[in-house]
Amino acid sequence: MTKTNYILIAISIAVIIIGFLLMTGSTTVLDYNPDIFSFRRITLAPFVCVAGFVLMIVGIMYKKRSEK
Repeated sequence: MTKTNYILIAISIAVIIIGFLLMTGSTTVLDYNPDIFSFRRITLAPFVCVAGFVLMIVGIMYKKRSEK
């Protein structure tokens, strides 16, 4: 693996962490919180996580093109 692979893997880990942070919210269980159904938690965060996992696969499989 080259340096480029490690950089792509590090970026993908950061994107996955950002996706999981987007899913977090209030921790109160005493009352109903309609924010759990927000666009950020239901749509954006899973999309960001999946993008991070796809980038991880690209980072692992990436092979530098040989110059001719």
